[in-house]
Amino acid sequence: MAKGNMTEISVIIPSYNPDAGNINAVLQALRAQTYPCFNWELIIVDNNSTNGVLQNIDLSWHGMAVVIREQKQGLTYSRLAGFKAAKGRIVVMVDDDNLLDPGYLDNVAVIFSADSTLGAAGGKSVPIFETPPPAWLKEFYGSLALRDPGDEILTSKWEEVYPAAAPIGAGMAIRKTALRSYLEKTGGVKQVIADRSGSSLASGGDNDIVLEILRSGWRTGYYPALSLKHIIPAARMQPGYVAKLLNNTNKSWVQVLASHQISPWKKIPKWTLPFRKARSWFSCRAWKSPAQYIKWQAACGLFEGQAAIN
Repeated sequence: MAKGNMTEISVIIPSYNPDAGNINAVLQALRAQTYPCFNWELIIVDNNSTNGVLQNIDLSWHGMAVVIREQKQGLTYSRLAGFKAAKGRIVVMVDDDNLLDPGYLDNVAVIFSADSTLGAAGGKSVPIFETPPPAWLKEFYGSLALRDPGDEILTSKWEEVYPAAAPIGAGMAIRKTALRSYLEKTGGVKQVIADRSGSSLASGGDNDIVLEILRSGWRTGYYPALSLKHIIPAARMQPGYVAKLLNNTNKSWVQVLASHQISPWKKIPKWTLPFRKARSWFSCRAWKSPAQYIKWQAACGLFEGQAAIN
């Protein structure tokens, strides 16, 4: 546990045109943290927002809160700006729809103090649905950054595969020194793994961070004491949205694994894509239900990722 008037933790919230109700709920959850405010700072990264919400939020309750601006569009660039500004020994990534449980930051401090080999940690992400979810949605919770692996601590080290216990981006806590390799890698624009930007639902930035941390010799882990609630609006429960999400994330998933030389997939010729997608349409029975259509789009994303391997 931190002692004295020191910045132990930096909470980073990347945001682009946030929903006013959601971002204020996120801030209320942070205000309710049991960890003393004088031991952690709050950095909100405005990624070219145009709706004016971030100009009207109340940060007067926190003595070390700041809004900075990142002009390069995309979640990865916003996070990099936050990492650069962070003064804490531990950074905690919070999305603008994540409500941390009151003891979250306290638990982060305890977990990292107890294990000097731990580079990154995450925990449970449980949903708050804006409207009742359709029955088929549960199968795709993982893609919506929802998870609850149980009540046992799970840790992992580098073994040339992506570990099941790896933390997700929502609520991920990272030892600042464990970020060194990732920050060196992303110093060049060509080395930045694409993540969400504008209308793109690409993902992979979280995975890239985790893999760089593991490859640098640190361990990562799942800790059930770290729990947050993830707000899921009605628009994210529509078949079209979920299908696009899985398509885009699968394409970038192949890209991430290939960049770390651990991809189980080989490059395929681009000209074969229409044939593979057509065959998959029938094997997935994409016409039968929303879930089957989503699975087809997910398969198409994998094909597109394989065709894009360098």
